[in-house]
Amino acid sequence: MATPETLAVQPDEFRRTFESLHTELSRVIVGQHDVIERLLVAFFAGGHVLLEGVPGLGKTLLAKSFANTLGLPFRRIQCTPDLMPADIIGTELVVDRDGRKTFEFSPGPIFTHILLTDEINRATPKTQSALLEAMAEYQVSVSGKTYRLDEPFFVIATQNPIEMEGVYSLPEAQLDRFLFRVFVSPPSADELGHILRQTTIADVPTAKQMLPTETARTWILQARRLIREVLVAKPVEDYVVQLVSATQTHGPSANHAAQRWLRYGAGPRGAQALLMGAKVLALVRDRVNVSFEDVDQVLEAALNHRIILSFEAEADRRTAHEILDELITPIRTAR
Repeated sequence: MATPETLAVQPDEFRRTFESLHTELSRVIVGQHDVIERLLVAFFAGGHVLLEGVPGLGKTLLAKSFANTLGLPFRRIQCTPDLMPADIIGTELVVDRDGRKTFEFSPGPIFTHILLTDEINRATPKTQSALLEAMAEYQVSVSGKTYRLDEPFFVIATQNPIEMEGVYSLPEAQLDRFLFRVFVSPPSADELGHILRQTTIADVPTAKQMLPTETARTWILQARRLIREVLVAKPVEDYVVQLVSATQTHGPSANHAAQRWLRYGAGPRGAQALLMGAKVLALVRDRVNVSFEDVDQVLEAALNHRIILSFEAEADRRTAHEILDELITPIRTAR
């Protein structure tokens, strides 16, 4: 059996593998290059991703293709209002063992490596919260017992815009568990034509496995360790702190714009998401140290779901993107 030491991942190897995964996914998913990159970045950074967009944009196909390229076990949960927490986590069943009835845990679909929770905001808040412990601590608790999840454990959740009927807004604690929230935009006219040509033929392309099955899990865990070893200079670290602090609405350092437009700002998980995402991008860009530009490229995906807009912002139809841009522009300018 291969050991972690024999599979130690080098920066060049990681970059090449990342690019090959991106290329293979782009062959199946037309036009969503930035979405694919954010998905890969979040996975190797050890986080989870929330994909948001109207139905029919290929979010589910992207998740399934992503699992195929990695060669990891994949399960899908279709969220509906009648879905219960036990349908995700599992439950204890009464079984007959040699004439004696005992309780035996029957694992739910959450016991996998890649979990797609499709249309997560169609599930009730009680069911949504069933994912909290698993996403944060890689374990679930049932009837006082704790069951560990095998790593890597990666949740890809899709949701429809909250303006649509029959959806429940994700609570702030749930949103904060996602490293990135990524918006999936409709295709351009050229991309739509490409999609039609690609999906209405006899042989529809499917994603090929890019990592060997027998070593995929170990390789991924080693790659995640490598990413944590990427260097971060003090000025870049200070830059991340300044960006997150600019969203704070309480305390002596809170600025007027944040107090006006936000109810709550990003917390420590937001800073961690920025830095971990930037570390992955640094390796992809063939560097072993994080740059300011790496941080800027993941800022929107890392923070847009971690700021809670004020009533005034909602009344004025301000977006999280606009407010973030207003808050961080002075910091970028002074850099």
